[in-house]
Amino acid sequence: MTGLLSLVFLLSACGTSQVSAHSTGLWDRYVVYYFGQAIKGLSFGNVGIGIILFTIIIRVILMPLMHFQTKSMRKTQELQPKLKALQQQYSSRDQETQQKLQAETKKLYAENNVNPYAGCLPLLVQMPVMMALYQAILRIPELRSGHFLWLNLSQSDPYFILPILAAVFTFASTYLSSMSQIESNASMKVMNFAMPVMIFVMALNLASGLSLYWVVSNAFQVVQTLLINNPFKIRREREEAARQIRDRERALEKAKRPKKKRKN
Repeated sequence: MTGLLSLVFLLSACGTSQVSAHSTGLWDRYVVYYFGQAIKGLSFGNVGIGIILFTIIIRVILMPLMHFQTKSMRKTQELQPKLKALQQQYSSRDQETQQKLQAETKKLYAENNVNPYAGCLPLLVQMPVMMALYQAILRIPELRSGHFLWLNLSQSDPYFILPILAAVFTFASTYLSSMSQIESNASMKVMNFAMPVMIFVMALNLASGLSLYWVVSNAFQVVQTLLINNPFKIRREREEAARQIRDRERALEKAKRPKKKRKN
């Protein structure tokens, strides 16, 4: 997490100045600028269309990484009950016990072919790409001008439609992700409500071009989650697996009981 935050800070560099062909620096000149050029090329005379199409294209390209990340995170989540059992078994804080806990944890991961850090690697790739897309819309004047539907892309949405949609899709995305977790997480519950509120408040004041990006990006995230990490399907699979375990246990218990002899 520290590395991820450092990477985001390094790439963004708190940059708010305009980006053009005369910008200097690797990030501004060769990443943000060319992202902006790609959006312009897909605009077909309307910047709003370019923002929508390029956001979708980037999301589609990143889907395999997202799928890999989701699979890795799901495997890690499945091991949470066993990890908690180990933590209870080695609950003492002395150095020797903690070393045993670390060794047993590594052994558990190895036996189940799980790398707890694998789910973070795709995120490290996705974050700079999404940051570049966001900054292109924020820092290139041409992408914040013009009109799309009822919107003046350089001004906030006067009818609050985009801020509401951005908040709704952000909530749906985080909520669907939390549904697939085995155990409820207090921090995730806070995020489910805090993130939509933050997005809504920011979208009220920022250019609607950015709000349009948030709506499209988060709507795509919702569809992507339903396709490759459907929490309803995961819950049914877990319930079915739990039912099979209960059936086997009942069958074993029944097999252990002595059969009563029939009276003639």
